[in-house]
Amino acid sequence: MSNSDDSSVGPRRRARPVRLLTAAVFALAGLLFVTSFNTSKGTNIRTDASLLKLSDLVKERSQDNAELEQSTAAVRGRVDALAERDDGSTQAEDAKLAALRAASGTEELTGKGLTVTLNDAPPNATARIPNVPEPQPNDLVIHQQDLQAVVNALWRGGAQGIQVMDQRLISTSAVRCVGNTLILQGRVYSPPYKISAVGDPGTMKKALAASPALQNYQLYVNAYGLGWKVDEHKALTLPGYSGTVDLHYAKPVAPTP
Repeated sequence: MSNSDDSSVGPRRRARPVRLLTAAVFALAGLLFVTSFNTSKGTNIRTDASLLKLSDLVKERSQDNAELEQSTAAVRGRVDALAERDDGSTQAEDAKLAALRAASGTEELTGKGLTVTLNDAPPNATARIPNVPEPQPNDLVIHQQDLQAVVNALWRGGAQGIQVMDQRLISTSAVRCVGNTLILQGRVYSPPYKISAVGDPGTMKKALAASPALQNYQLYVNAYGLGWKVDEHKALTLPGYSGTVDLHYAKPVAPTP
């Protein structure tokens, strides 16, 4: 009798934990489905759609910045015209102001010059000369230091003004790369990168050839096919910088008491 009671009670006691465990599994699955839905908002979270949206946002902001620069340039032109009409400065003061404007990069500049073009190597590039290891991905793309080396060499070569892509450089300009894209004064560019400079072409070519950083770059040009081209111009016109000239800097935050 006791044996039969034990056998009849035992399975029922084991069934309750099983039912509870099953209910817990379904509850956890439901929670995961809800969390996944809230995370993806109905989209496929295994795709790169969010990255594509981010790149689209960057392009949109870059276009907005370009339009704002054009608007700023138009307003600055009207302000300068009014200032020239109403100021009471002397000829000497006007000459000094003109010289400062030329040095600041906000005025159009025309003269002899050079254009240096840098470009990534072909994506399937291999070693082109003997005893050179096969390239790594970073060996085939233009880096920030390559662009900066060209700009620095042109300045050392006596450049009167420099333009990177379609923007004139000023004292606060920073040539920065994120991945394989250039970010310059709020706008985004992809290779090939063109750097133009007004100045004596012969002197600037010598400065490019003498740069240790560019001598190293030439090794990768020869080994893997990175792009390098120098064009000389008898007459080259650089536009004046049209963006804001306000300085922006970080400010320390007071510690929380």
